[in-house]
Amino acid sequence: MRHRVGVRPVLVLIGFTAAIAQIVLMRELMVVFYGNEISLGLMLGSWLFWTAVGSGVAGRLAARTREPRRLMAGLEALVAVALPVTILAVRASKGMLEAVPGESLGPGPMLLGSLVTLSVFCVLSGSLFAAGSRLYADRAATSAGEATGSVYLLEALGSAAGGILAGLVLVRYVAPLEVALGVGLLNLLAAADLAIRARFARRAAMGTLAGLAVLLSLPFGLPRLETVSLERFWRGFRLVTTRNSVYGNLAVVRTEGASSVYENGLNLFNVPDPAAAEEAVHYALLEHPSPQSLLLIGGGVNGSLAEALKHSSLERIDYVELDPAILDLARKYFPKEWAPIENDPRVRVHVTDGRLFLKTTASTFDVIIVNLPDPQTAQLNRFYTLEFFREAARKLTGSGILALRLTAAEDYISPELAAFLRSIYKTLRAVFPEVTTIPGETVHVFAARRKGVLAAGSDELLARLRARRLETSYVREYYIPFRMMPDRMAALDRQIQPRPETPVNRDFAPVAYYFDVALWSSRFNHGYRDLFRGMASVSFRGLAATLGMLLLVLVTKKRRPQTAAACCTAAMGFTLIGLEMLLLLAFQAIYGYVYQQLAVMIAAFMAGMALGSWLAIDARALRGMRMLVFLQAGAAVAPLLLYAVFEAVTHVTSPVGLFLVSQVLFPALALCCGMLGGYEFPVASRVFFSSSRERSPGTLYALDLAGSCLGAVLFSAYFVPVFGFLKTAVLAAMVSLAPAGMAVRRMSEANSQG
Repeated sequence: MRHRVGVRPVLVLIGFTAAIAQIVLMRELMVVFYGNEISLGLMLGSWLFWTAVGSGVAGRLAARTREPRRLMAGLEALVAVALPVTILAVRASKGMLEAVPGESLGPGPMLLGSLVTLSVFCVLSGSLFAAGSRLYADRAATSAGEATGSVYLLEALGSAAGGILAGLVLVRYVAPLEVALGVGLLNLLAAADLAIRARFARRAAMGTLAGLAVLLSLPFGLPRLETVSLERFWRGFRLVTTRNSVYGNLAVVRTEGASSVYENGLNLFNVPDPAAAEEAVHYALLEHPSPQSLLLIGGGVNGSLAEALKHSSLERIDYVELDPAILDLARKYFPKEWAPIENDPRVRVHVTDGRLFLKTTASTFDVIIVNLPDPQTAQLNRFYTLEFFREAARKLTGSGILALRLTAAEDYISPELAAFLRSIYKTLRAVFPEVTTIPGETVHVFAARRKGVLAAGSDELLARLRARRLETSYVREYYIPFRMMPDRMAALDRQIQPRPETPVNRDFAPVAYYFDVALWSSRFNHGYRDLFRGMASVSFRGLAATLGMLLLVLVTKKRRPQTAAACCTAAMGFTLIGLEMLLLLAFQAIYGYVYQQLAVMIAAFMAGMALGSWLAIDARALRGMRMLVFLQAGAAVAPLLLYAVFEAVTHVTSPVGLFLVSQVLFPALALCCGMLGGYEFPVASRVFFSSSRERSPGTLYALDLAGSCLGAVLFSAYFVPVFGFLKTAVLAAMVSLAPAGMAVRRMSEANSQG
């Protein structure tokens, strides 16, 4: 081979840079736009769209250039500069979209902001693949098809390494702009190695770049720029500190008389906030005749735990908080409020996922309080599903109570809000024989394991309040009778009574998540409300029939081999992003959002793509339409098999079984799914570039990304929240079967001609 040893590391660097940049920029966008699955789908869709554009456009340029080495060097240098600039642009976009910290944006501004801020970097990143393929073909003296498959393999290797490094280390311990500095330095060194032929000049340039990086890392350099950009983002507040944890970005800000903690741009809690703290626990504990044990899932730092400790009958409180960084912030910045709680012998603090704790603990509880936000994300939705309510019921004592609270309205219950509340109410009634509510801007919902435990009305709550001698300011005789006026209670009860068409919220059919997203979106624009209503009104049978007819038209028309290969690649991109999202959402629903394990799964997925590509490149005899048919059939079966596995593992409860499924089975599934896509790309590449016609080296990669872009948006914003996992798997299977049919038809035509 004629290419230098340095070419392969440069090509691995393409995936390494893209994976790290994607993780860093997605987290930055989550802080600005608020990261539920719809916003994440829009962000990822924007990323894939611009990367596809870059690969397609640069591919034409790469095919014509006589100096692919210089083109590659120039793109590497531009990427190095574009990453920190993009981080600053993302932070500045909040003000440009006329929002303030803590205010959510609608889907329109999210999509616009993502498309604008990510455009330059992603176009350059996509261009690197096309330029790298041209460079590899030139240096290795090989065909465009072989070069494209080889670069795909090298990029996948880099993505796996970059993903696990960023997920486990960088996002926790290194500031975003410092990450950009390190990644940018690697790209600039690669650019110098490619562009400068003379050894002495090349070494001098690399030394200069390293020295410049050291200067920028000093306090007056990027760390100062990091501080200034964050202070401008949190304008109107006094920024105390920011911290990146494995679960998101945390910020402590202060205004007159109060401090606030934000996670990913949204307010977690305020200190002091006596009204929220009292309402979070006292209503639930007063509903129980004599609570002795309490499980509080989330939200204890703002004073809720201190309020719960006022109930002298409580002998044990288990408090579960997912993010240890929140507890560290409480110890450092709210010691007056937190120290007495942490030192109280009745309190046991558990740093883990609340649902995982409930599944594995041997304890039972008189009261379980879900003190979490509404199910605005699939991650939160898992605390409002039929499966969770069953788990909670099993860990309640005979007279136990489950309590949760949902954002509502004081007077008017909109159709979207009513549909959301009805779904939660119906799901609770499927498990608990008695469910009651207290109306208000926040609706408090209580479910008992047996009838006759919950308080009969405000008089009984007041009697228990007096008997326990609780000193409260907001849950007391002035407010309880008003909140529980008979006409208010009856009006809310009428509006939340389930209808025949009201669905039950489940782990793998997260309809409450969809209802809450529709409610959230309707606050910004009536057009969003109409859009989500229209999405929900489409029947699955009608959608499947329409999709089937469209795909049938594609199959029946005569296609050239290159067209069939292109369609297989786009469909595989669509299916692969769907498989990845199904894996991550299922893991999240069953085992909790344990970020380190998810990072391992993503790395396993990318490693599978690399392994599949390597096997396909090595097995040169396995080419052509027959293999594409086999691979597309596998892609059609894969989502259905995954769903069957998901249903099976929900019944695993033993510690050993949970460990094996979460630590071994899920990463293995991710590896296998990645292998499927990784194997197909080199095969399709050989077919696509087999004709004598000159083709752009970035075209096939752009089609792969275009399919992934469409899949990211549809799976996150429509298929999963509206139809659930099983029906989504069926739709994904249909999309994969169509290009398989095209390949079969092409094989038949070739045989008949032969």
